[in-house]
Formats: sequence, structure tokens, C-alpha cells
Amino acid sequence: MLQFKIIPVTPFQQNCTLFWCDETMQGAVVDPGGDIDIISAAIRDEGVTLDKVLLTHAHIDHAGATDALAKKYNVAIEGPHQEDKFWIDLIPEQKQRFGFTDAEHFETDRWLTQNDTVSFGNIEFEVYFCPGHTPGHVVFFHRESKLAQVGDVLFKGSIGRTDFPRGDQEALIKSIREKLFPLGNDVRFIPGHGPMSTFGEERRTNPFVGDQAN
Repeated sequence: MLQFKIIPVTPFQQNCTLFWCDETMQGAVVDPGGDIDIISAAIRDEGVTLDKVLLTHAHIDHAGATDALAKKYNVAIEGPHQEDKFWIDLIPEQKQRFGFTDAEHFETDRWLTQNDTVSFGNIEFEVYFCPGHTPGHVVFFHRESKLAQVGDVLFKGSIGRTDFPRGDQEALIKSIREKLFPLGNDVRFIPGHGPMSTFGEERRTNPFVGDQAN
């Protein structure tokens, strides 16, 4: 069975998430934006053996500690989609702009795209390519648990920003309506920031992508 712990990190309070298989205790960290000591403490406290680092996208508040975490635990980095490579290449510039001290450039071990899967222990995530917030954003979905980690695509009551380089609001809305909402109204999701919600709740109430929105 899938277990998870949300670990807010960095001044942006980004929802880094530790996922693990409770049968094997192998796990993955999604979007380690920073505060590696806090992330490492959660891994230790839950008794998880880290198997990989997964990335929804490469903005620094989601990817800043990727290099440090992967090296500390000697694990592979999977994600995001290759269209986000330019954001990885810009990490030194992002670091300076946003005042991050520990973020370093890294090379991902595996680019991800639609219909890929990622696994750890007995857990398998489906990968959904959901561009818009960034051109290479992906979402992770665990079908058995009806749980998605959506990064900065969708939030409770809002959607991801598209005013960064290569952001695309039309593509973002299409990603949400055509890739995520069809997964089911009862699917819970962990956003990149803020509280969890369900796709059904956002279809009912979200002013940007709800059923009542244009």
C-alpha cells in the first residue's frame, strides 16, 4: 500500500512529498526543492529506504535540492519531461534570483513523458505529461490509491502560473481538463503548494477550470 508524507520546504512552502511502499519500505521523494536536512529527517523517521528522486518540473522551489539528495542517497533522478531541460540549465540563474544557497545543476537519469511509469517497491505511478505551467511538467498518479501528485498544474481553488518563460495558459487548462479530470472526481491530489483537494471539488468550484468556467 502507498503511504505518503508531505514535507513543506523552502520559503515558498513547496509540498515536497515522500512516498513509500509499506510492504518493502522503499520510497521516492517528489520535488525536493530545498531543506535537505528536513527531507532527510523525514526519510529517517519513517524508516524509508530511498530508491529515487522524482520531479514534476524544474523550477528551483521544486528541484533545488535534487542534486544534493540524489548524491547523498546514491539514487537516480527521474523526470521531468525533456522540455524542462532549459529550466534545469537555468538553476544557477534561478538560484541567484531567488536567493537559494544550496541548489546545483544536475543531470536527470530519465526523462519522462505520457504513458511512462515509475516504480519503487511494489508501487507504480502512471506519468501524465501536463504542460502549461512549464513546458515539461509531468504529473504522477497512483491508480490504486486514487492519489495524484500534480506539482504546480492545479491547486485548491486555483491553477499554476503561466507568466514564466514558456508558460502557456491554454495548454495548462487543456492539461487539467483532458488529462487530469478524466481520472475521476474522487481522485485526491497533492498540489505543489497549499492544501490537498479532489478533482471533483475543483470541477465544481475552481473558477479557472471548473465546469462553470469558460
